[in-house]
Amino acid sequence: MEAKLWNDKREREMYENFAELYAIIKATEKLEKAYVRDIVPSSEYETECQKLIAHFKTLVSSLKDTVPSIERFADTYKMDCPAAINRLVTSGVPATVEHRAAAAASSTTSASIVAECVQNFITAMDSLKLNMVAVDQVYPLLSDLSASLNKLSILPPDFEGKTKMKEWLLRLSKMGASDELTEQQARQLHFDLESSYNSFMAALPSAGT
Repeated sequence: MEAKLWNDKREREMYENFAELYAIIKATEKLEKAYVRDIVPSSEYETECQKLIAHFKTLVSSLKDTVPSIERFADTYKMDCPAAINRLVTSGVPATVEHRAAAAASSTTSASIVAECVQNFITAMDSLKLNMVAVDQVYPLLSDLSASLNKLSILPPDFEGKTKMKEWLLRLSKMGASDELTEQQARQLHFDLESSYNSFMAALPSAGT
């Protein structure tokens, strides 16, 4: 005699949905592992992953009363599928989409830091032209410039602007706040800023910005 898992049509539909959910999680886990091992091409992975995520979202919305937690569902049916849970529940988008988004965010961040560096260079040079040569006027400007240059990962540690600003900050820190740069010091600082700025702008194209 055949044993029935359900007593009515509604219960039967629930178990069929459970089976489908189980299959989607298993298929996603297999796909994630294949992608990580470079067995499946990125384009093919993305198409299949988007299909699985779409099916998953549709199915889960109809099962929200009977399956409140996907993690608990996976645990109940002894499913060892961490990659699938991450992709379907935590991320919700294919890994390829995540990577593109991260690259775009990184590019946007770099662009804003470049703009910040340019602004700090110009501000520092303009202040010297306006004869703002007191230590408590110059130091904060060079400190801001140094900090923005250090935030830009495309510049090497020994980049001219970084080393020169570090040297000037060290020199200024040994002076009093009300002390002023001599005409020769101000001229040298302006030269170093201009030289560093030109090196900075020249470094950008080769860094892919």
